[in-house]
Amino acid sequence: MVRNNIKLLRKEIGITQEQFAKELKITRQTVITIENHHYNPSLELALKIAKFFNKSVEEIFFLEEEETSAV
Repeated sequence: MVRNNIKLLRKEIGITQEQFAKELKITRQTVITIENHHYNPSLELALKIAKFFNKSVEEIFFLEEEETSAV
């Protein structure tokens, strides 16, 4: 599962979801769904988010390993 640190990074710099959405030219609803891990942004949007925070994509988005159950 892909996870992200967007909410944490956004709060660190003190901007609202609405301000963040305006900067990226997306809707606040899109920000909410990305922050809540219900939507993975396109590569283009992921790169824009990384550029906004002056971070690499890997610093913002990461894979959370799912536990595999033995049968």
